[in-house]
Amino acid sequence: MSPTAQPRDRRGLWMLVPLLLLFAAWPGAAEAQQAPAHGGPVRAVLPLGEEALASAGFDESVIRWDLRTGHAAMVARWHDGAVNALAPLPGGGFASAGEDGRIGLWPAAPAEAPERVLAGHAARIVALAAGPGGRLGSASWDGTARVWAADGAVRVLEGHLGNVNAIVFRADGIPVTAGFDGTVRAWPEEGAPILLGEFGLPQNALAALPDGSIAAGAVDGALRLIAPDGTIREIAERGRAIAALAASPDGRTLAAASLGGSVALYALPEGRLRATLEGPGLPVWSVAFSADGAVLWTGGADRRVRRWDAATGRPLGPLGVEMPDLAAAFPGADPHGVQVWQACAACHSLTPDHGNMAGPHLHRLFGRRMGSVPGYRYSERLARGDIVWTPETVADLFTRGPDVVTPGTRMPVQRVDNPADLAALIRFLEQATR
Repeated sequence: MSPTAQPRDRRGLWMLVPLLLLFAAWPGAAEAQQAPAHGGPVRAVLPLGEEALASAGFDESVIRWDLRTGHAAMVARWHDGAVNALAPLPGGGFASAGEDGRIGLWPAAPAEAPERVLAGHAARIVALAAGPGGRLGSASWDGTARVWAADGAVRVLEGHLGNVNAIVFRADGIPVTAGFDGTVRAWPEEGAPILLGEFGLPQNALAALPDGSIAAGAVDGALRLIAPDGTIREIAERGRAIAALAASPDGRTLAAASLGGSVALYALPEGRLRATLEGPGLPVWSVAFSADGAVLWTGGADRRVRRWDAATGRPLGPLGVEMPDLAAAFPGADPHGVQVWQACAACHSLTPDHGNMAGPHLHRLFGRRMGSVPGYRYSERLARGDIVWTPETVADLFTRGPDVVTPGTRMPVQRVDNPADLAALIRFLEQATR
């Protein structure tokens, strides 16, 4: 389950954001199945020409969408864990990477498994980037980034202190990385790495601009432009953490996705806020422009892949089908509880037959032991099954936090601090999970 309460302020947010990538349980390696949407937050989106788009998420799925119909042409569950990143490959294929530390190289046509696998990272991969000459960059929580050449040669980039959160290739072909240590670094082929900026707080996202500049988004909401001459300019007010960045092909627009649920569009080079795209109010994890810059694609915690008119900010609708209207599905349920439940619905269903969800279903939750839903791969801590879910134990989980109640779990470290919200959530679960 995922609580919906937002932090009252930004204190401690730098510790929270990386942990939001982790979930308590993941579906087993079931056979790929056609699905109308992701079964968990959408972590990456990647346009593949005019007629196709790839998306990846916490549900272990890579989905290839047919943009002519708006439906999934391929749903592949090859990765062993959440899929965090996508990048284009020469010839129309794409690369995917995630929690299992592997990179899959997929062909241009729909397939159930990648044609080739790149291995070497010792922890989850959280970002990929396409470079010149068929090179591929990867950033990992093993503290390194890697550059994979088309001929199979691998260059390991070491120097960050802790997780490496982002990688891009600058206009001159030099890889640039950002990390939990608050630094942005460039890695020329010869000589020592170059420290482009040291900002004190974790840097979550990067985007490369055609003029050689680099945009960097931080955990405190700071958005900075690092010019080729090293000049640094901050163009956004501090606020909710920036989770993803994308630059339009012409470099005139920069999109910044926020954990607050909105996407800000900045006009460049002046750095003026041009528009704010407001979605369902849940975190937005991924953004990407179409090849002509006319469409902006987003993916987030609502499980949807959404498209927007990049010029006007007008929503053009999601791919697949919409999530069910919970108020209509549970007409007698507590309205406040329905509202609080919305974030949980991104990863958990209330019935056992929903399929393709990032977390286990919650049907008959109360009275069952944790880690006991057949067919789901739990974290080691939850698999012990030494807690029986009751209104009291669920409330305790969200009061003290999953990191305290179930140490070692991969559930997001969040708490529902508002007693009214917590009580409403428990009431809804009692009504809807019977």
